[in-house]
Amino acid sequence: MQRRVVATGLGVVSPIGNGKDAFWSALCAGVSGISRITSFDCSGYTCRMAAEVKDFDPSSHLDKKDVRRMDRFVQFASVAALMAMNDAKLDINAHNGNDVGVMIGSGIGGILTWEEQHRILLEKGADRVSPFFIPMMISNMASGQVSILLSAKGPNTTTVTACASGTHAIGDAFQAIRRGEAQAMVAGGAEAAISPLSMAGFCSLKALSTRNEDPSKASRPFDKLRDGFVMGEGAGIVILEELTSALDRQAPIYGEITGCGMSGDAYHMTAPCPDGDGAVRAMAAALKSAGISPQQVDYINAHGTSTPLNDAVESTAIRALFGKHASQLAVSSTKSMTGHLLGAAGGVEFIACLLACRDSVVPPTINYEVPDPACDLDYVPNQARRMPVRFALSNSFGFGGQNAALLVKRWEG
Repeated sequence: MQRRVVATGLGVVSPIGNGKDAFWSALCAGVSGISRITSFDCSGYTCRMAAEVKDFDPSSHLDKKDVRRMDRFVQFASVAALMAMNDAKLDINAHNGNDVGVMIGSGIGGILTWEEQHRILLEKGADRVSPFFIPMMISNMASGQVSILLSAKGPNTTTVTACASGTHAIGDAFQAIRRGEAQAMVAGGAEAAISPLSMAGFCSLKALSTRNEDPSKASRPFDKLRDGFVMGEGAGIVILEELTSALDRQAPIYGEITGCGMSGDAYHMTAPCPDGDGAVRAMAAALKSAGISPQQVDYINAHGTSTPLNDAVESTAIRALFGKHASQLAVSSTKSMTGHLLGAAGGVEFIACLLACRDSVVPPTINYEVPDPACDLDYVPNQARRMPVRFALSNSFGFGGQNAALLVKRWEG
């Protein structure tokens, strides 16, 4: 019999609230976290808005000396991991430390540190570059620092698959527990890429919305007037545990992860395959992994980036896999509120699926005003919906055609 895996702790740092309760309340209320960029002068950019994390003080959770040696994405991951651990009431000690692992994905890693140290190199010379530049910047340091912080000595890796990084990390952690390689895993994604260079690159790619006059309306997945995504930042970290272990210690259980799926488009650097083949195969693999039929899925937290091509292709893929049942599905994109958290998106959206199952509430797609014939599903427009959610699917599709999907089941005891 396969080992069952449940989620027992949730930690969120997001543009709409820090902590699972603040995040979930804002999500269900349809609150937008998008506004004009405050962290640098963006006046010369075609996109001048982002979903920045507000009121974040890492020193209230971490030692100030450690904070100075962490890039912002590692700070996000560390604080979210501590939130999740406290929520799960999981104690890591000498007896179980080897059985608790960490897998945290990041699409870009420490680009803020990279840019700052490059500026110092040019202005002050090579001997003034920080000795902590490399360990602060590398993408695996979220997993590394969290494992040090928690004394978690089990399986420890980092997934870098662009916007699918967090979803892949949770899927890998789920499989590690299923295989018996760990009793518990700290898993998710973290990103802090709202930087001058990163924003300039995405602007040049023409991937970002230019609806600067009204930032809160800029992210509008599946709406006919969508014109690009909006950058976000933050972290979503979950504690996954083997079921009997969680029950033995009477842990809180938010839901059960029952399946994961992955695929590759093998098509294009940035564009999804037009017929949605890769997305279809990732979702189908998640359902197969869980042993359920498409008709049993109630809700999909879509990748839904608010880009013209992505949203249309994802809608096509859902139609292709779910057939007539696609019209019965609730499909929403929480990126309409949080912006696109890149490698952290999957972690935050997986948490949204867990809470949707727990509370029987589906968060909305806000800013949905003008239907698009290419996007013909039920996108839960503008208001959260009360409805039973037994199975929820979370989709993430990354540049390079790297796709991932996770299936969550409501905890029924």
